This record gives sequence, C-alpha cells and structure tokens, in this order.
Amino acid sequence: MSETSRPALVLVPHGSRDPRALATARALAGLVRAARPGLDVRLGHIELNEPLLADTLDALGGRPAVLVPLLLGRGHHVKRDIPRTVAAHATGPLRLAPALGPHPLLVRALHRRLVEAGWPQDPGAVTARHGVVLAASGSRDPDGAVDTRRTAAALSARLGVPVVPAYASAAPSVAEAAAALAGAGRTEVAVASYFTAPGRFHTETAEAAPGIVAAPLGAHPDVVRLVLRRHDEAAAAAAPARHALAAA
Repeated sequence: MSETSRPALVLVPHGSRDPRALATARALAGLVRAARPGLDVRLGHIELNEPLLADTLDALGGRPAVLVPLLLGRGHHVKRDIPRTVAAHATGPLRLAPALGPHPLLVRALHRRLVEAGWPQDPGAVTARHGVVLAASGSRDPDGAVDTRRTAAALSARLGVPVVPAYASAAPSVAEAAAALAGAGRTEVAVASYFTAPGRFHTETAEAAPGIVAAPLGAHPDVVRLVLRRHDEAAAAAAPARHALAAA
C-alpha cells in the first residue's frame, strides 16, 4: 500500500481560546506520530483553533482518512458538527471513528492522573472516607451523560470508592457532587478531570474542588494508545463509498 493510499489520521479536537489546549493537541499528535512512524497524522479543530477541520479536509486532496474525535462521549459535535463539515468538504473516502469514551484505557489514565495528583497509590490506603468526583464538560445530548456515567461507574469499580459525575456546564456541579459525597461520610474527595486538555472548564473545576484535582487526560500514553486503536479499527472496516461518512 502506498503512502498516499494508506488512510491518514485526522485528530479532531474541539478547540479552545486557552493556548494550553492547542499545545496539548499538538503534543498528542506528536506522540501518535512517534508511536506509529509513517502514519500521516493531522489536526482539524471543530472551532477556535487552526487548522480547522474544513481546511484539513480540503488539504487531504481526496486521500482516504480516518477522523478520530478527541471528544469523550457522544454528543452534538460527534453526531452533527463533524458530519456536516465532512459533507461540505470531503473529496475522498473518510470514516469517522467513535468518540474516545467510554473506554477502559481512559479509566486507567484517569486513575493514573489521580495518583499523580496525590491519590493513594496503595489501594490499601484508600479508606471509607475517600470519594471521587468525575468532572466532565457536560452535553445537551442525553447520550453524552450516559457515557459519562458509564465512565464514572468503571472508575468506581477500579478505585473501590463512589465516583459521582459532575459537569462544568450542567447539574450537578463539582461543588454539589462533592457536597453529596461529604454528606455520605466521604470527606476525602478528589476530582478526576475528564477533559482532553486544559482550558476554562478545568480551571473552573479546580477552583471549585474541595481537595486534590487531577490534571486533564491530555497527551497521556493511554490516550495515544486509544487514538491509534480507534484509527486502526475504523481503517480495517469495509471501505465506505466516496464522500460517505460511516461510524466505525
């Protein structure tokens, strides 16, 4: 298979006015390239940062590609915004991989980010006073909330403590979720940051947190592994018709 016929990988971050988000997306792209030499890895933002997805699709020049949203669940961007952009700008066969979450690799990355922030590394040191708030962006799409709750349940099973979802743009808030845990005797509350990159939501979450706050997932090695898995699964699926967009 020639380089031009091999599907490229287009990472699709949301975009942010916070420069740290763009730096994180670029760092993740660099790690994906390093993990898979020869793979054409590009960025295409939904909004706010360049390159925009429309420009990246135009630049592909008809080459096949797999789009991997750097989003953590189903929602408006995955279901509507990205497909609309593809419909307007696709000139070759494309496949849209699912959102990154829910997935066990993300749960493992969330755990490791918590340990980095001060969560007990020894499971034996976790007590009945511990609890976790899983802070997420929130979505107007009910499927997004379902996906976040699934991640919270999986993280709870991994940590052995209650994990309560909270949202930066919906209820319950981080403060409300932490208060609910405290009311149940879970006074040692940590916040797991279910965000792909630093930005306004993570900053607001950290300000509202009663205890330790983990860093966003960012360019974590497990995120790199998951991105490549999403790409490979979509690329291995049956080739779509020209200009068609299929969920892998």
